[in-house]
Amino acid sequence: MECPTTPASHSHRLLSPVVSHQKHKPCQIKLCTKTHFESNVDFFGISASIQGEKRNSLSGKLTEQRHQTLLSIKHHREKYWVHFIGIGGCGLSALAMLALKQGMEVSGSDIVWSSFMDGLQEAGARLYLGHSISNIKRNGDGSSLPNAIVVSSAIPPENVEILHAKSLGVPVYKRDYWLGKITEHYNLIAVSGTHGKSTTASMLAYVLSAMGDDITAIVGAHVPQFQGGNIISGRGRNFVLEADEYDGCFLGLSPYIVVVTNVEWEHVDVFKDEEATINAFRRFLKKIRSGGHLILCGDSEGASNLLNQRRQETVSDHAQLTPSFQLSSDGYSISTYGISNFNDWHASSIRLNSQGGSDYVLCHKGCPLAEISLQLPGVHNVLNSLAVIVTVMALVNDNNLTCDAINRLRFHLNNFIGVSRRFKMIGRICSCHIYDDYAHHPTEVHAVIQTARQKFPVGALWVVFQPHTFSRLAAFMKDFAAAFGDADRVVITEVYASREVNIWNISGKDLATSVVGPRSEYIPSLEGIIQGIFVLPIGGCGRYISTWDIDKPQ
Repeated sequence: MECPTTPASHSHRLLSPVVSHQKHKPCQIKLCTKTHFESNVDFFGISASIQGEKRNSLSGKLTEQRHQTLLSIKHHREKYWVHFIGIGGCGLSALAMLALKQGMEVSGSDIVWSSFMDGLQEAGARLYLGHSISNIKRNGDGSSLPNAIVVSSAIPPENVEILHAKSLGVPVYKRDYWLGKITEHYNLIAVSGTHGKSTTASMLAYVLSAMGDDITAIVGAHVPQFQGGNIISGRGRNFVLEADEYDGCFLGLSPYIVVVTNVEWEHVDVFKDEEATINAFRRFLKKIRSGGHLILCGDSEGASNLLNQRRQETVSDHAQLTPSFQLSSDGYSISTYGISNFNDWHASSIRLNSQGGSDYVLCHKGCPLAEISLQLPGVHNVLNSLAVIVTVMALVNDNNLTCDAINRLRFHLNNFIGVSRRFKMIGRICSCHIYDDYAHHPTEVHAVIQTARQKFPVGALWVVFQPHTFSRLAAFMKDFAAAFGDADRVVITEVYASREVNIWNISGKDLATSVVGPRSEYIPSLEGIIQGIFVLPIGGCGRYISTWDIDKPQ
C-alpha cells in the first residue's frame, strides 16, 4: 500500500496521512516506498547539503526542509559540532545519540558515568568525566569550538563550561529550546503525563515503526527493541517524543498530536502544588498546532481537569464525551481513553493471559471492536496501549480502515516487550523472582506492587524501595507510607539525593517507620540488603521487587 507524497509547494502543511483503499492479500501490505533525494536545508543558520535515501511513510513524503542527516557544512566541509553538558542523563543522552545518527560531531560531559554513556562512546562521542573549559576545546589552544552547546535542566547556570562558552559567543541552549528546534518541521507526537510516558512513547514508536512508518523517536529510557537504545532515527514526517514537564521542558514544543496519560503533582522542586502542575499542562496544550489532536486519559482526574468546564462536567456525570475528532475551541480534535466506558475508547473484560500480561476487549463508543493481548502486565499498561491505539487511529484518520489498522495494531502490540526498569525480571535466586522497576512516586509504587500481586497471587511479596530525592519524600511521606499495602515485607533504603541537599532533615528511616500495613525495616545500603536478604536464609521469600536507584542518571 503506497502512500501519496507531499507536494513540495505544500511542504509546510501538516497533512493527515492518506491511505489507499486497495485490497491486499494477507501479509502482502506494502507500507513504504523509497526514492533518492538531494536537497539543501538550513540548520540553526548554517547551510548544509543533505544526500541520502528517503521513505514515503504512513504520514507522507519527507519535505525538502527536513534535516534528517547533516553530512557536511557547506564550504567548510566540517561536521556541525554539538557539546552536551549533563550528557549522562536519560534526556540529553538521547538527544546526543540522535545527533550522532544524523551525522553531527558530538561531545559531552557529566560528573558521573552512566550506562547511557557506554552506547554514546561506542557510537563515536567524545565524553568527559567532570566539567572543565578544556572539554569544549577541540584543539588545546581553543581555536576550534562547538557550534552549539545543549544543557540539561539539572545543570546550574554557573557551570564553568556554560560560562566559558557564553564568554566566547558560543550559543548555549537549554534542552527545551533544542527539542523545539529539532522537531519543528515534523508531525510531532508528544507523549506527556506524570506517569507512563516512557512506556507509552516506546510502545507507540515501536508499533508505528513495525507498521512501516519511518519515524524518528526519542524516549527517556532504554528500549530493548530499539536498535538505538532510546532513539529511532528515521526519515519520515512523524517524530515520537517523550515530552517531559520538568522545568517546563515541553513548553518549547509545537506538537501535532499530544498524548496526556495522567496528571499529578510529582516534581515538587519545580511545581509548588498540583494546581501549578496542571497549569503547566494547560500551557502545553496551547502549543498544539491548529488541526492537531489531543488524546487524553479520561480516567485521570488531573488530566480531565485540563479540559474546559463543560467537558469536566460531562466527565463527572459519566456521560459520553464529545465524539472523537471533534474540534475544540482551540482548533484541535479531542479523543479520550480509559477503563471507564464514558471515554471514547475504553478497555473492558481485562484479564491475565498465558504470557503473564493482560488481555482486554477494545471498545469504541461502547461497541466492542477487537481482542487485544499484551505481554506487559498491569492495568496501567492497558491504559498505555489504549493511548497508542487512539494515536495510531488519529494518524490513519479514516474510519473505513479501522478494522485493518486494528488488526495490525493487535499483532504489533502483542510483540512489544516493554522498557528497561519497568517491572523487568532480572533474575532468580533462592527461588525468588527478582524484578526491577523505576517507580519513584506513590502512585507508581502502588501500581507496580499491584501488578506484582496480580502476576503472583500466591507467595510472599518483598519490596525494596529507595526514595528518590528528599523533596519528593518530604512532600509525599503519607502517600508513600500507604502505597505498600499489597506487599508482605518492605525494606526502605537511604534516599537517592540526585542534585539535592537534605534541607528537610528527612531520611529513609522515617519512611520505614511510617509504612502502613506490612512489616518494614530500614537498611541503608545495597550491600546491606544483599547480605541481609540473600546471604542469610530467609524462609518464604517468593517475589522481590527492587526500586533501587543505582545508575539512574537524571
